[in-house]
Amino acid sequence: MDSVTQAAAFDYDLRELPPGRVPFRRWRFELWQGAALLRSGWRITPHDAERALRAAASRRAHELVGVRPLRPENARALQPFKPGATVTLDCGAVSCVLTPRRDDEREAAA
Repeated sequence: MDSVTQAAAFDYDLRELPPGRVPFRRWRFELWQGAALLRSGWRITPHDAERALRAAASRRAHELVGVRPLRPENARALQPFKPGATVTLDCGAVSCVLTPRRDDEREAAA
């Protein structure tokens, strides 16, 4: 199968952070490829965290095939995005699959 048509596979973690010193709720996102953490951060809403996760996955999937993404923020899930579920993203010229990161992988990385 051609590398352009084969979907890149990434692991992700998307969860609400416990209350801290800030007076608002936050959601943390992480994008992993194997043992390498590609992108992480936090956002105020779960929708914004999901959007940041999709954009990061789009950038990396395009990078893997050697092209530059025109609008990585426009990557969309082909089915409703539910944290903890496997999701396929349409990133324009490429596609990628996001699989939830397992708890044992999360503990080993800490």
